[in-house]
Amino acid sequence: MGCCLGTPWHQDLALGCTGEECESCWPRSPELLPRWHRGQWWWDTTSAPGTHPQGMAPGNHPHPQGMASGKAGLAEQSSPTPEAGHGSPGPSVALLPLRDTFPPEISLSFSVESRSSRCRNSQLQEAARKKLWALGSDDRGVCALFKELSARLVCTQAHEDRFLLTFKTLEEVWKFSTYLTLGYVGSCLEQLLFAQEFWLDCALVEDTELRVTMDEEHLATIYMDLLLQEGNFFSRAVPGAWKSEQEGEEGLQLCRNELIHVKSVGQDSRWEGMSLLTGQRGVVPMPALQPIAQPFYQWFLKNYAVSFGVSQEVSGTSSQAIVKGRCMATKDHRGATWDELSFSKGDPIEIIGFFIPGLPWFVGKSLSTGSIGFVPTQHVNPEACEPLGKGFVFLSEEEKSPVLHVPCNGDEQHFVTLLGELAHTDITSVYRLAGFEPTAAFPQVPPEAAPHGSKEIQVLQSWEEINDWATSSTSELSSPGSETAPATLEDVLLDKLDDLDYPKFFIDLNAGHMDDADVFDPMLTFLNQDSFVPSFQSFYDLSFSFLHSTFYGFSDEDELVLYLETSRNWAKRTRSVWAHVRLCFLLGKLCIKKVKLSQARVYFEEAMSVLDRGFGDLPLLAALHVSLASIYLKQNMKHKFSSLLGKTVTLLVCLPGRSFSWENELELLMYILRESIAVGNAPLEARVCFLIVQLFLQLGRTEEVLPFLEHLQCLSITWLGPGTRSGPLDAAATLGYLYDKKCLPNLALASVRSFVPGSTKGTPTPIWRAGFILQNAPKLLGKQLDRSSMPAVACLYLKQALQSCCDSRAVPMQRTLCAVLSRMFLQHGLLHGAVCYAARAAALGRLLGEEEAFESSLSLGWLHLLQQQPGLARAILQGMASKTQGGAVHNLLAMALSGEGRIQEAAENFLRALHKAKEMGSRRNQAVALANLGQLSLSCGATQLAELYLLWAVRLFAELQGHQELDMELAQVLLWLAQAMVDRQRMEDAKLCYELALGFGLKWQNLRSQLHVTERLCHFYSRVCPDLQACITYHEHWASLARQLQDRELEGNARQALSQLYQALGTPEALRQSLDCTKQCLRIFIDLEEAARAAEAWLQAGKLYYLLQEDELVEMYFQAGIQTALKGDNFSLAMDLYEKAGDTFFNGSRDRARAVEFYRGGAVPLARKLKATQTELRLFNKLAELQISLQGYEKALEFATLAARLSLRVGDQLQELVAFHRLATAYDLLHMYEMAEDCYLKTLALRPPVLQSSAEALYYCKLYWHLGNLTLHKLKDEQDASSYFLLALAAATELGDQELQALLRAKLGAIPRAPGAPEGTPGCATDRPRWLSEGGHVV
Repeated sequence: MGCCLGTPWHQDLALGCTGEECESCWPRSPELLPRWHRGQWWWDTTSAPGTHPQGMAPGNHPHPQGMASGKAGLAEQSSPTPEAGHGSPGPSVALLPLRDTFPPEISLSFSVESRSSRCRNSQLQEAARKKLWALGSDDRGVCALFKELSARLVCTQAHEDRFLLTFKTLEEVWKFSTYLTLGYVGSCLEQLLFAQEFWLDCALVEDTELRVTMDEEHLATIYMDLLLQEGNFFSRAVPGAWKSEQEGEEGLQLCRNELIHVKSVGQDSRWEGMSLLTGQRGVVPMPALQPIAQPFYQWFLKNYAVSFGVSQEVSGTSSQAIVKGRCMATKDHRGATWDELSFSKGDPIEIIGFFIPGLPWFVGKSLSTGSIGFVPTQHVNPEACEPLGKGFVFLSEEEKSPVLHVPCNGDEQHFVTLLGELAHTDITSVYRLAGFEPTAAFPQVPPEAAPHGSKEIQVLQSWEEINDWATSSTSELSSPGSETAPATLEDVLLDKLDDLDYPKFFIDLNAGHMDDADVFDPMLTFLNQDSFVPSFQSFYDLSFSFLHSTFYGFSDEDELVLYLETSRNWAKRTRSVWAHVRLCFLLGKLCIKKVKLSQARVYFEEAMSVLDRGFGDLPLLAALHVSLASIYLKQNMKHKFSSLLGKTVTLLVCLPGRSFSWENELELLMYILRESIAVGNAPLEARVCFLIVQLFLQLGRTEEVLPFLEHLQCLSITWLGPGTRSGPLDAAATLGYLYDKKCLPNLALASVRSFVPGSTKGTPTPIWRAGFILQNAPKLLGKQLDRSSMPAVACLYLKQALQSCCDSRAVPMQRTLCAVLSRMFLQHGLLHGAVCYAARAAALGRLLGEEEAFESSLSLGWLHLLQQQPGLARAILQGMASKTQGGAVHNLLAMALSGEGRIQEAAENFLRALHKAKEMGSRRNQAVALANLGQLSLSCGATQLAELYLLWAVRLFAELQGHQELDMELAQVLLWLAQAMVDRQRMEDAKLCYELALGFGLKWQNLRSQLHVTERLCHFYSRVCPDLQACITYHEHWASLARQLQDRELEGNARQALSQLYQALGTPEALRQSLDCTKQCLRIFIDLEEAARAAEAWLQAGKLYYLLQEDELVEMYFQAGIQTALKGDNFSLAMDLYEKAGDTFFNGSRDRARAVEFYRGGAVPLARKLKATQTELRLFNKLAELQISLQGYEKALEFATLAARLSLRVGDQLQELVAFHRLATAYDLLHMYEMAEDCYLKTLALRPPVLQSSAEALYYCKLYWHLGNLTLHKLKDEQDASSYFLLALAAATELGDQELQALLRAKLGAIPRAPGAPEGTPGCATDRPRWLSEGGHVV
C-alpha cells in the first residue's frame, strides 16, 4: 500500500521556478529526475564526447561539481550579461550520460509492516516470501501482474524479498512510476502474496501495509537513457556560460527556465531546440538543458502540441493557494473596457468564483458600487481571502460529485442485487448431505484457530437490542437499495420541477407571419432578460438540448436557423441587446454543430461586439469567450486568440460548476494546461487538469481521460494535509471503474480498495465498493464471480459496508451482508466466523418476517452441524420442527440427533424427510435422504443395509446429472458406497465407485473434489488393495492437483511419496523418475525453508544416484544434506543423515568401504556429543560387520570390542548377545580361538536355559556345532568338542531335524571316548581360562 521513491518531490527543483520563490508548497506528479545533476550526468572538461577522463573507468564517475545553484547562465531578456555561476563549466564542456553506473535492471523490494507498531511483521513477511518462492516455479502470474503495471519482470529474488524489473519504453517508466506514487504497486503485491486466510482477519488487514521501495537514482537513469535513445524531449534552459560556444552559429537566445523542445542532430554535445515561447529554432548545447523530470509532462507536451507558442498571459506562482471570499484593492484602477471593474485603493472586492494565483484577471464585485467585472490580480491583496480547504484544494465541494458519480451510474443497484443473489440460499427447499458442504473450499479450522479479527463480530442476542430494532420506524427498516435512494418524494421530483415552467416556442415559417413583429415578441421578450434564468441552461450544454427543450415544430435544423436569423434581425431593429446576443450565440452553436467554424466565429464576434453589460448572465459571457477563443485556436488566429485569452482563462477555470458548451473546449483546456506547465503554475495546472477530466467523462471518452485522472490523483494524494486520509479529490473509485473497462483487474481492485467512501450524495458508497471488489477479485484468476467461491479479499469491505448499514439502520441490507459474510467464512473453512454472522443474520431475519427468520435459522442450524455442535443445532431445529413439517428441517434434525448418538430417532427423522420428498416429488431430496440413511447405517456397521440405501441414492442422482452441485453430491455418495464395498471385501466394486467419484470431479474441473477423492484412491491402492502401478498413477495426479492449487507443502508430500513408489519399482527408468520427484521435493522444501526435509531430500537424491551408478554425484548430495542439517545446528538430524549415508554404501554392492567415513568420521562423534548410546552401539556393530565382510579383521575386532563394551552399558541382553557374537566372530577370524570360544559361550550364557522357540533351538544347534568344530580342530580338545556336539545334538533333537542329528552323531562317532565313538581310542583335553563365560564383565 505504501511506496518509497527517494526524496519527496516538492523538495526538488520545481519546473516552474521563476527565480523568485520556489513552489515547494505545491505538489507535483512523479518526478524521475529530481535533480538533473544528481548522478545522471557528469561534466567532462578534458575529454571529447564519448571518451572518459584519464584514469577513470565507466561507472566510476566523480560526483558532479558544477551543476549547482548558480543564478547566472543563459542570456536573459532582463539581464543580457551572464553572471558566473558557482562552479560553472568551461566553454568546452560536454555532458555525458552515466549508462554504465547502473545495470538496465532495477530492483523493487517489499516489506510487510504493522501500522500500529510501525515495525516489520516478520510472520507475514515470511509468509509472503514463501508465497513468492512458490510462484517462482511458475511465474506467469507474476509476469502478468507486472505487465499490467507496465513493467517487465526479469526474475524474482524471494530470498531478498524483491523483484528485478526492467523497462523498454518511456511510457512504461511513466505508468509504473504513477502506479508507484498512487500506492497501487504495493496493493497489487498484497493481492498476489497474501493468502486467503489473511484477508479474513479484518483487524490484521487494517493494521498491515506492504511497502515497496525502489532506487530513485537508478529509475531516473533508466528514464534518462530512454529519453536520450528517443532523441526527442522537452527541457528547460538552465543557467550556464555557453554564449561563447555559439559564436558563428545560429544558437537560440533563451530566457532562464524557458521551455524548449529538443531533438537529436547526431551530436552528443549539441541538440536542435525550438523555444515554446518564441517558436524560434536553433542549436542548443547540452549544458543548457535540464530535461523535464515528470514523465506525464513529456507525454502531454508531445501528444497535445499546438501551432503557436506560449502566450505569456499566465505567469508562474509562489506559494499562494486558490482562494475565495473578499480581498482589498491595493491601487486605483480605471477599466479600459466595459467588462473591467473600476475601483479605488482600499475598496473591498468580493471574488466571484475563485482567485487563482498567476492569472491576469479574476471576476469580482465591488462592494462599494455593486458593479461586477474583471479585476487585475496584481491590483489586489488576496491574503485576507479564505482558501478552498486545507492543503492543496483546487475544486469546490459541489464539483466532486459529477466525477465521482461516473462509476455509480447504474452500478449501485446492480451491486445491491448481486449481494442479494450471493446471500440467497436454497436450504429451506433442498436437503443437505450429512457433513458435506460443497462450497467449502478450504479445510475446516477449529474454533480456537479462527483469526482474532472475528472476535469483533457482535451477535444480536439480547432481547433489549432486538426490541430496539423492532421499535425502529418503517423508514429505518429500509429496503436493500434504499441507502442510495432520495429521502423524500421532493428529492425525486426536484430535477423535473423546473421543466414544467420552461417556455417553448413554435417555429412558424409562414411567410405572412415572418414580417409580423408580434410573432417574435414572446421569444424576444424571453431572450432579452438581463440576467441568467434556469431555462437558459440548455443553451450552454454539450448536448444542444435547447433544440428540443426550447423550440419545436421544425422539421430540420435549417428551418430553425432561418427562424433564428429572422428573430435576430427583429432583435436588431428593436434594439433588444440581450436577445440579439443570445440569438447570435445560438446561431453560432448551430454552425458549430455543422462544423461551420468561420460562420460560427462571425456570429460570436457579432455577439461580443454588441454585448456591453454581460455579467448579469455569466454563463453566457463565459460560453461566448470560450467558444470564440476555441475557434481562434482551431483556426490558428494567434493575434485574436492572445487578445482574448487572459479573460477567457478566467471565465473558463475560475467559475465553479460552469457547463461545457462545445467539445472543442478540450483544445483550449489543453493549451492552458500546456501554458501552466510552461510557467510552473501548479494551482492552475491542477484546476485545468480537473476540468479536462470532467469534460472527457462527459463526452464518454474514457480511454483518453485515464492519464489526466491519474495525474490529478497524484496531485491530490501527494499533498495530504495533517491528519487527512484523502486529498481534495479521491478519484480512486473512478480510476478503478476505468481500469476495469480496460481489463486491468489488479489495478482496478487496488484502486477501489484504496477508495474511502464519503457522505456526498451520488458518490460511491461502502456497498458499491464491496460489490465492486467481490465482482472483480475473481478476474485476477481469469474467472467470474461464483456463489461457490467468493474471494476473501472482499471480507473487510463487506464488514465496513455492514457497519455503514448499521449506522443507517438498513436492516434488510444488514441481513444480506451477514449472510454473504457467513457464506464466505464457511467457504474458507472458518466455521466460527460463519456461525457468528449466521446468528446475526438470524436475529435480523426475525425482525423482517417469518420467511426470512425461517431461512436464517435453518442456515444457522446447518452451520452448527458442520461445526460438530449437534446439541446447539438440535435446540434450533426441534423448535422449528414443532412449527413446520418441512422435510429440510427433519433432515437436519436427524443429523443433529445422529451426532448425539440417538440413532433410532435420527433414522425416524431421515425417513420423515424421505416421505416429505416423495410427497413433493423432489427426486434430488429423495436421493439425499436415502444417502443420509446409508451413511447412518454405515456408521453403525450395518454395511449391507448401507449398501442398499446408497445404491438407491446413486440411481436417483444418476437421473439428475447435469449440474455441478448435484454431481459433487453424487461423488460424495460414491465415496460412502466405496467404503461400504471395502467393508464387505468387494474390492472391484469399491474401485469402480472411487474412480466414478473422481470422474465427476474431473468433469467439472473441481480441484478440491478431485483432491479429496484422489487421496482416498492413493490410500486404497497402497494399503487396502495394493497395486504399485495404480498407486503411482494416482500419486502423480495428487501432485498435479496440489500444484494447481498452489499448495507447495501438499505437493512436496505427494512428490516425496511418489519418489518412494518409483524407487520400489526398481527399474532404471523408475529410478530416474524417482530422482526427478526427489529433486522437485528438494526445490519445494528449500522454497518453504524446511531445512530438515530439504536435508533428507538431498540424502535421498544421493541414494538414487548410487542406485543409478552415477557415483561422482553421490557424495556431493550426501554432503549437501549433512551440511544443511549442521547449518541449522540440528545435530541429531546430521547424525541420522551420516548413518543413512553410510547405510547406502553398507547395504550396496559397490564402494562398501566408503561407509566407514560416514559411520566413524561423522555419525559416531555426533552420537557421543549427543550421548546417543544406542545409536553409537548400532554404528559400531555395523562397522564391525562391515570390516568383517571387507576382511579387515583387526579393525573389526576394534569395533566389535567397542560395541561389546557399549552393550554392557546399555543393559539390553539381545544387543549384548549380538555384540559378543560379533566379537567372537572377529576373534575367530583372527585365529584367537580361545577368546572366540569364551565370547561364544558368553552369548550362550545370555540366553535362557529353556528353549523358547525353534529359531532359538536352531541358533543353539549351529553355535554348539561351530564350537565343537573349533575346539576339535583348532584347540585340539576332544573332550570339550564332544560336549559341544552333544549339546548341538540335543538342540537338533528339539528341532526334529533327522538329517542334522545324523551328521552330529557321525561327528561324535569320530571322537574317541565320546558317546558312540570306537572304544579303546584315547581322548585328549586341555585346560583353558574362560573369563567372560564364567561371569567376568571387563572386555
